[in-house]
Amino acid sequence: MTMTAASSRATGRLMRPGRMLSLLIVGLLLAVLLVFFVLPVLWLLLAPSKTAGEVVRDNPLSFGSFQQIGVAWRHLFAFQDGVMLTWLRNSAVYSLGSLILTLVVSVPAGYALALSRFRGRKTLLAVTLVTMIMPQATLVLPVFLELNRFHLIGTVWSVILPFSFYPFGVYLVYIYFGSSLPRDLLAAARMDGCTEWQLFTRIALPLARPVIGLVAFFSFVGNWNNFYLPYLVLPNSDQFPVQVGLNQLLTSTPSFNPVAGAGLNITVPELALAIIVAILPVLALFLVSQRTLVAGMLAGATKE
Repeated sequence: MTMTAASSRATGRLMRPGRMLSLLIVGLLLAVLLVFFVLPVLWLLLAPSKTAGEVVRDNPLSFGSFQQIGVAWRHLFAFQDGVMLTWLRNSAVYSLGSLILTLVVSVPAGYALALSRFRGRKTLLAVTLVTMIMPQATLVLPVFLELNRFHLIGTVWSVILPFSFYPFGVYLVYIYFGSSLPRDLLAAARMDGCTEWQLFTRIALPLARPVIGLVAFFSFVGNWNNFYLPYLVLPNSDQFPVQVGLNQLLTSTPSFNPVAGAGLNITVPELALAIIVAILPVLALFLVSQRTLVAGMLAGATKE
């Protein structure tokens, strides 16, 4: 017993330097996260409570006043006769419209790829995977030319149709149905006389609710935050989604654009408030759907 206790103490002494090194590394990583992620978010939340001069002069993490938040709010929503509300409405229309098309296409496509055997299936899977990992910017030019060919530039469909093309969603649904849908259940349903359509609508879809929620969340967030394509295909300010509108706000802020008009009342606090307003829908959706997201992330983790 004495030798065992002595050896345990010796091992503890040998492990202490390694443990201290691990704690040091973790502390450094947390400090980096704090500096590069947490502090900018805190600054963003506090900036609308101050005037433009106070943002420059005062402590970056100090709070101004609720009255100044109200002033920034009025200035922001008075910009170009309330165009901020128009941008938010446009983002909702583009994101929800493309989300509906994404689910209508991605879920049946993933189901068919997982449970059907047909010529060209492996090729189609490979193309889906390659398209999924390609940077979105590489497809902007061919998509633009295609939209222009069909005279869709400047219309709602020039945003909704490309947004609804979501190979990542197809692959998620394919993985779920390929690994987690019990084949015995489908076979029993076929023996009871279910058609393939009934199998899909009455058995597969109810079981796939978690992964459908996951696809819907990622699709909505990606569509809401997309900037590059709407910036190219929408010519008018009243057609912009909020992300493109933020760029217009930025160019109207004298702090970032010296030639901007001084009478627009758009300064750093208004710009910070606009960013907060733009991310609130995504944040609210995330808070409401946390349970569904966790279930969707675990879907397909085990094979039935």
